Amino acid sequence: MIKKQQKTGWPHAFVKFGTCLGAAIALTLSGCGSAQDHKTPENKSASKTAPHATSPALWVVKDADTTIYLFGTVHLLKPGMNWFEGDVKNAFDRSDELVLEVVEPDESEMGTIVTRLALNPNGPTITSRLSGKDKEAYLKALADYNLPPASMDYLDPWMVAVTLSITPLAKLGYDQNLGVEKQLSEAATKAKKPISGLETVEQQLGYFDSLPEDAQLHYLNVTVAELPQVEKEFNQLLAHWAAGKPDELAKQMNASLEATPELAKALLYNRNANWTGWIEKRLAKPGTVFLAVGAGHLAGKDSVIDMLGQHKLKVTRVQ
Repeated sequence: MIKKQQKTGWPHAFVKFGTCLGAAIALTLSGCGSAQDHKTPENKSASKTAPHATSPALWVVKDADTTIYLFGTVHLLKPGMNWFEGDVKNAFDRSDELVLEVVEPDESEMGTIVTRLALNPNGPTITSRLSGKDKEAYLKALADYNLPPASMDYLDPWMVAVTLSITPLAKLGYDQNLGVEKQLSEAATKAKKPISGLETVEQQLGYFDSLPEDAQLHYLNVTVAELPQVEKEFNQLLAHWAAGKPDELAKQMNASLEATPELAKALLYNRNANWTGWIEKRLAKPGTVFLAVGAGHLAGKDSVIDMLGQHKLKVTRVQ
């Protein structure tokens, strides 16, 4: 973890929390990301709507008196993607409660958490920790997306990487307000279903903040290097999700995360194990639960689905 001193009143207004981490991380982490208040360049493709026909994967695990639906989410989408229908909608309607990765706090509380974990007001600065081609590429990326170096300099490297992950997607028209969690939360509130989270936002940010400094800087450099591929990678992941192809999604995600193994362990595999344990315990309590987590957590080896099978729990694909 990068040590930093607290500084009362350090401004956090330029940090506006929202979505997730770019291509692979966008399918693994909810409620944790960054979109700056600064506007990004116009892009004509941002106005295009996503394909309408979708059939994302849905599973169920149950015993005599408990049913838990498992649905993989995408944390931000474009207008026009109709996923909340058919089996997914029926399962949600039959459920007594909604469980998400995290229930986001209000803006004031979020700002306090960000100030404490993501800001590094006393340095060292980001630009002082980069050199040569890494520094050159980093400054070019900030310029390309109208992100002032002075604002980025006093964030921890992981937070800058998060910001650079989400900014290209926001520029392309992807929006957390159209994401699966947002729509499910609104539907649950309207239906007066209880909503709870598996984690807190502070826990999610802590996964990043606890990474060693060299791992954070490596994550930042990898993010910068892969920026030209963000649109292609995310669109392909989204296509796999929409077509209900978790195996294909897993292959692409695993390839995307190979460059940052410490991050993959912290954000994906360790959390999958924790949530598998939660599901096992929840089966001891009667009721019907709609559990919605990032689609990456339900895809491939050592996913929640895979780990439930390892624990001798039968998981059935609903569609």
